Amino acid sequence: MSATPLLQVKDLSVSYGKIEALTKANLSVNQGQIVTVIGPNGAGKTTLLSAIMGLLPSQGEVTFDGTIEKVPEVERMVSRSLSLVPEKRELFSDMSVSDNLVLGAFQRYRNGQRDYKDTLEEIYSLFPRLKERQHQLAGTLSGGERQMLAVGRALMGKPKLLMLDEPSLGLAPLIVREIFRIITELKKRGVSILLIEQNARAALQVADYAYVLETGQVVMEGVAHELSDSPQIIETYLGLGGKHQAILTT
Repeated sequence: MSATPLLQVKDLSVSYGKIEALTKANLSVNQGQIVTVIGPNGAGKTTLLSAIMGLLPSQGEVTFDGTIEKVPEVERMVSRSLSLVPEKRELFSDMSVSDNLVLGAFQRYRNGQRDYKDTLEEIYSLFPRLKERQHQLAGTLSGGERQMLAVGRALMGKPKLLMLDEPSLGLAPLIVREIFRIITELKKRGVSILLIEQNARAALQVADYAYVLETGQVVMEGVAHELSDSPQIIETYLGLGGKHQAILTT
């Protein structure tokens, strides 16, 4: 991977007591790239994103947009335009769709940028369904609509890097296809994405580069379409279990 990475993670480790959940993980994301991390449940994928974001204490080094963060702190990372869409989406259920979206621009508003209404229209063009439901309470949305809202809210902050944690988890096949179509569209618009995903087939189809995480360690990495042809990846992630995933991405 050439060029100066937008995100570079070096020897990142996270422990829960005596249990090491992440061991000296290294990865990079270049400007305009989609990089995916695939792996089984419990491999440490969510731990990795949480540590980069500063939600968990870690050892190692995170360099974001040219600045080393020896101890990432979540408020600072947000102010530096890093956004995380967590697996649980964490929306404000008793607030409207539009109010949830506007909250996503809070940091930019605080920094004196008042163009959030223009950004809101951009989000509505990307997610027409959210525009249709802009006055509805977030808690009344379907699972797929909630995922769209979570991604839309993150994009309101105009992040330099968008981190997505299991965006397709628990969604119906049709909605999974829509979510991955949106991820592809974001890439066309120049958004850099770090994607954590259990649906390895779909992730490898949209990503430029991929890492495989198992028991807290990066065990494999490479150009995404080359990894998808690897016998080891096919057997472990795209074999019999992958038949269901194939349905979700075609």
